[in-house]
Amino acid sequence: MTDAPLAPVDLRSDTVTRPTEAMRRAMAEAEVGDDGYGEDPTVNALEARVAARLGRAAAMYVPSGTMANQVALRLLGRPGTLVVAGRRQHVIAHEAGAAGVNASAQLHAVDDPGGIPSHEELSWLIEARDHHWPEVSAVFAENTHLMAGGAPWGAADLERLAAPGLPVHLDGARLFHAEVALGVPAAELSAAATTVSCCLSKGLGAPVGSLLAGSAELIDRARSERKRLGGSMRQAGIVAAAGLVALDQHVERLADDHRRAAQLAGAVAERWPGAIDPTDVRTNIVLFGHPDAAALLAHLHASGVRAGTVGPGLVRFVTHLDVDDDGLARALDAIRTAP
Repeated sequence: MTDAPLAPVDLRSDTVTRPTEAMRRAMAEAEVGDDGYGEDPTVNALEARVAARLGRAAAMYVPSGTMANQVALRLLGRPGTLVVAGRRQHVIAHEAGAAGVNASAQLHAVDDPGGIPSHEELSWLIEARDHHWPEVSAVFAENTHLMAGGAPWGAADLERLAAPGLPVHLDGARLFHAEVALGVPAAELSAAATTVSCCLSKGLGAPVGSLLAGSAELIDRARSERKRLGGSMRQAGIVAAAGLVALDQHVERLADDHRRAAQLAGAVAERWPGAIDPTDVRTNIVLFGHPDAAALLAHLHASGVRAGTVGPGLVRFVTHLDVDDDGLARALDAIRTAP
């Protein structure tokens, strides 16, 4: 009798995780109601927990981080104005052009070195209103920043971005990764933002969901925008229950993902000198250029390792709850023998 084949080591994204047994039990036992009427006690508990953790008056459960960003865009971006965001941010690059369909404001991309939208370009655009440019109504930021290799950035950077007095939305899909990497609470990292989102279905391993947090007045308006986008859920406590488990059990363990990503980055730097600076990898994302990404992905796949790309020739590894040290070892071996 032969041994069963090993499951692939999946480094494509931290969205590929499967619910833990604790999550499945919580989901099976969840008390539910109609969230469209605000009557699902488990959703209400999750929203209250996240609002408190982010230092906000209220929070709203949505199916995805993309919807959280799109709702924030509709809340903060006034018609006929500019919403400024880093040119590599999720809201610009990875939401299928949703802003062009869902909002009346115009996204304006600026450089985002290190993951932070350029303060200088923002200041120029604000002043440009007096020179026949559209007014800037809001600013979007992202922490951690996916296309900057999961770079976390601190509270002072967001405070500087908010200093001109414009509403700021912080896309915090991986905000808890920043919390763990920097040793600074998520509430402090996001304090200068008008609205902030966080995702439960990435590093925290829940099967579904993100939350958008802000003032009570803004979140009340956000519920109408969620409904317009088709995001009102009904007995959603079944999936919200897994989010509560994720918050209880999976935040501190993100440090393990960061450690494993650093080891992957070291192997990449050793195999392809100059492709990446391992000291830049501080969270769970390893991003590097390769001259033949398709051949590399094929080699990894043949070795039982899945990876992906986020741009032409731009390879990404993402560590997560379902990648343990044994899986890491297999990935390291595959990198060391790669073309």
